[in-house]
Amino acid sequence: MIDSSAGSRPTGTARALLNALVRPSADHTPLLAQASRPWARHLPYVLAVAAIASLLPSGINVLANDYGLNGGLAGALAVAQTAPLLLAVSRPLAAWWMIGGTDLLAALLVLTTGSGTGSLWPWIPTSLIGYLILMLPLSLREPRRTLVAVWLVTAAAGGALTIAGAGSRFTGNNVLLAIALTGAVLLLGGALRERAEARRLLTEQEHISEAERERRTLLEERARIARELHDVVAHHMSVIAVQAASAPYRISDVPAEAAEEFGAIAGTARESLAEMRRLLGVLRSEDSGGERAPQPGVGQLAQLVETVGRAGVPAELTVDAGLAETVPQAVGLSAYRIVQEALANVVRHAPGARTWVSLSSDGPELLVTVVNAPPAERTESLEASAEGTGQGLVGMRERVRLVDGRLDTGPLPDGGFKVAAVLPLDTSDTADSPDAPGSPDTPRETTA
Repeated sequence: MIDSSAGSRPTGTARALLNALVRPSADHTPLLAQASRPWARHLPYVLAVAAIASLLPSGINVLANDYGLNGGLAGALAVAQTAPLLLAVSRPLAAWWMIGGTDLLAALLVLTTGSGTGSLWPWIPTSLIGYLILMLPLSLREPRRTLVAVWLVTAAAGGALTIAGAGSRFTGNNVLLAIALTGAVLLLGGALRERAEARRLLTEQEHISEAERERRTLLEERARIARELHDVVAHHMSVIAVQAASAPYRISDVPAEAAEEFGAIAGTARESLAEMRRLLGVLRSEDSGGERAPQPGVGQLAQLVETVGRAGVPAELTVDAGLAETVPQAVGLSAYRIVQEALANVVRHAPGARTWVSLSSDGPELLVTVVNAPPAERTESLEASAEGTGQGLVGMRERVRLVDGRLDTGPLPDGGFKVAAVLPLDTSDTADSPDAPGSPDTPRETTA
């Protein structure tokens, strides 16, 4: 049999690069449109107009005088090479097709009909400058695959023109210079764009973590109020109801009016207890607004790890096969929140550190481990103070207590950090029992 995979792989890569050239970014917002200051929002247009104003007359002069093209043709080519720079502010890939095609046409016309004294070829000096200016907005807007495709097309076009012009009157070949400068500008712009995207994702993750901490603090306060109501108010109301209902039987010769009054007191107490139970249910519910959206679990960890990876933290996820379908919803939610908080801590305290997340089943228990290596270089924590708020580890402990699990956290000898949780897969016996081993009063956890 003939293995066709080796031959199909380059074809698939070429198809992907071609698609990158014909499918521009869906974002057509002008560059710096989100800037807070008006002058910054207009700056790209001002720079584009300035580039056109300087390159247009010089381009006409170079094409007509140095390369011997007809004046009208030189003017048309110069306009087509510079005017799309204004379009590049919002649609740089479309501008690249226009300017790149015009530069190629100008090189062919100079080769076939030109008669001037210009020696640099195939890229006319003014057109090369305009092309390099175009590369900056292109690299700030389009993805990496598109930038690679643009650079390869530029190199291929230069090589083809060099072959076509072999033996011509031109003595200076600037193909290698164009390839090097184009690659340098694309690399610089792409790095700036990816850095800005990483900072945006990091800020977004910080906002999400802060909102999660605030929400967790609110839930903890509601749970504390619920416990106080249950332990104090509900207890005393139960005593009142029992005493009032049994008073006519415990006390002899109780008048009928008093017995009726005791009955009314007992009925009121029972109604109050019923209202109290409904209130406790609201306080202990995490969705105060009554929403019924599915909660995240083991199946959503891959998306969480991918999001953190875009924020600059290279994380790897390992999950035992079939585990997502067998983990109970409460345990899966606790595992998700523990991993989420652990990754958020890596982003805040060790940005860029390599991280490993693993979930495995050990009999009746789920093992959740998040380990990060020390950052590649010494970095400053994103927290306002070195000690941080401490709410992250508190939240992990609360999640572990809910399912009667165990938590182990602490630094590693090499400078990294470890978060390890053991969560029972069967939580039916401890879900509602106030005396269960995993209740808030009797946590089971260890801290390294």
